[in-house]
Amino acid sequence: MRKTNHPAGTVHRLAIDSKALSGNLLGDPTTRIVDVYIPHGHDGSGLPLLVDLVGYTAGGPAHTAWKSFTENVPERLDRLIGDGLMAPVVVAFPDCYSRLGGNQYVNSPILGNYEDFLIAEMLPQLEARFNCGGTGRRGVFGKSSGGFGALIHAMRHPDIWAAAASHSGDAGFENLYLPEFPATLRALARHANSIEAWLNAFEAKPKIDGKDTMVLMILAQAASFDPDPDPDAFLGLRLPVTLDTCELIEERWTNWLAWDPARMVKTHGGAIGRLKGFFLDCGTEDQYNILYGTRRVHQALAAQGITHRYEEFADNHSGVDYRMDISLPFLAQALIE
Repeated sequence: MRKTNHPAGTVHRLAIDSKALSGNLLGDPTTRIVDVYIPHGHDGSGLPLLVDLVGYTAGGPAHTAWKSFTENVPERLDRLIGDGLMAPVVVAFPDCYSRLGGNQYVNSPILGNYEDFLIAEMLPQLEARFNCGGTGRRGVFGKSSGGFGALIHAMRHPDIWAAAASHSGDAGFENLYLPEFPATLRALARHANSIEAWLNAFEAKPKIDGKDTMVLMILAQAASFDPDPDPDAFLGLRLPVTLDTCELIEERWTNWLAWDPARMVKTHGGAIGRLKGFFLDCGTEDQYNILYGTRRVHQALAAQGITHRYEEFADNHSGVDYRMDISLPFLAQALIE
């Protein structure tokens, strides 16, 4: 629902053939849609480039599609840019959806090498097509799993991204994921403790509920953080807990924790200090307990003397796209300075 009378920008739909995603164990398509927003009155030339990493169970085109009662992201950009609240930017919306409901925007033999896809394949094609972005003029942002992706990319690729924003990005894995393992095991137990049997049953269902989605999310995280090297393992999936007693398997859980931004920031926080701007926020009522990990990221950055913008807001994890009214102008300003 448009909340502005300013002229609308244009959304272009591209299809990018990816080599980085070839051979993914899920059999997901390697040609990926990328929607690209160009502000009204511009052709993209010379503008900064932002990349929107959406949350789990969504794909980039979900942010350009019509939304009831509120704005989609292009409409939000029309309003913010039209009202003079942010500088014009190009925004890309890559479709990184998977058979497991999404991914964490890192390389995985199971899901595909999405880190490489975004950086080595998507960015060069977009920048050549629209003459936008370039060194010092690229930003990445997202919410939830997308916020995690923005955090990880900021810490691993400060040479690529010049600014980043994370809304409620996955952090503090002990509080976020450990509470979900018992319910995951109960779901698997109804299918002889078989991930393959559970997933086949899930995919055959005519109706999916939230409990199913949480189990699938744990499998998607396992695919991202700890793929099974056993070639006989179904889709390379395994859990970091014993199936009968839900005890942590330390070696596997350590692999998960190696990707926890609340821990990574202690060794990779300096990379964030190389960015032109870094924005971090989380709701004080976040139902997945992400607030506590986000605070740890903030406190670690502060302890290292790294400039960043941190905010907490009175809300939970859901329906917080309105926070982009703060982060998007912040990123645009950082990239033009």
